[in-house]
Amino acid sequence: MLNLSQRQNKIIEIILKRKEARSSDVHADLVTTGEDVSLVTVKRLLSSFASTGVLEVTSSGRSTSYRVSAFGRLVFGVDAHVYCSVEPDRRYGLKGYNFALFDALPSDPFTEDESAKLQKAADVYALRTRQLPPAILEKELERFIIELSWKSSRIEGNTYTLLDTERLLASGIEASGHDRREAVMILNHKEAFRFVRREAKSYENLTRQNLENVHRILVKDMGVSYGLRKNPVGVTGSTYRPLDNVHQVREAVDALCLAVSRSVTPEAKALVALLGISYIQPFEDGNKRTARLIANALLLAGGCAPLSYRSVDENAYREAIMVFYEINSLVPFRKIFVEQYAFAADNYLIVA
Repeated sequence: MLNLSQRQNKIIEIILKRKEARSSDVHADLVTTGEDVSLVTVKRLLSSFASTGVLEVTSSGRSTSYRVSAFGRLVFGVDAHVYCSVEPDRRYGLKGYNFALFDALPSDPFTEDESAKLQKAADVYALRTRQLPPAILEKELERFIIELSWKSSRIEGNTYTLLDTERLLASGIEASGHDRREAVMILNHKEAFRFVRREAKSYENLTRQNLENVHRILVKDMGVSYGLRKNPVGVTGSTYRPLDNVHQVREAVDALCLAVSRSVTPEAKALVALLGISYIQPFEDGNKRTARLIANALLLAGGCAPLSYRSVDENAYREAIMVFYEINSLVPFRKIFVEQYAFAADNYLIVA
């Protein structure tokens, strides 16, 4: 997977903001930002981008223009915090679903450096989880479920503390002064993770059926309809609108399943599934929770460490997801994923 330089990312940003640009446009905008670069160099960079599929070439007479391809969007190293600090209506992202996105996903979405970090973490995890006594495994499982249930729910706005969550899951005691739905959300996480761990062999790849199975557990007793949604949904704080037709939603899920099956490692499958489910929003509610649990199912099926997201900054997580919605960039969330995988490998002892 390409790892772009600061200048290369500037070029992609310029073209995204313009929708389409000529080399002279890109050169002028680069100079405006303080770049000391010649038009010849810009033309060479644009030509290189076109040859690697980052840009698409459009010609009109003697004029050559460039657009950012679906693949180019995926590799664009956007600063998620800076991007999301702009009001939604003033951002330069897409407002609708990108039908070319899943076909453009590479089989290995990580950079060489990120792949090395993941492999190092996987090696550490394999060593740490070798021949553990059942009592230790069960204790570690309980700790992991508490931390995953707390943080995954917190990302969705749940106000239970970690101690509240531990008391609920360990003793069945609900925190006072909280909506009952918050307790149900957390309890459903526990059931869902135990389910995907128990059924790990059926999650070597993503299917529409195993996706719906996890969603059904996560939204049980929460007043949410099961199955693929039949009505439009919106995304708070974004102008992005997911598909609003159940037939298109079904086709999008099938396309995502194919993209996951093309992925070469469990970590790649997990990343693609997590972002893809979040992007499609296939259900009435509970999409991002389902995405996180499905990602863990794919990791467990591949003998990898599941993620609790305990150490993740919730705002950074939301911003990275927002960037994928609107820009389709993998880069911000990919960084979070690698960091959380390394954290999980060092801190948990969970095996399927």
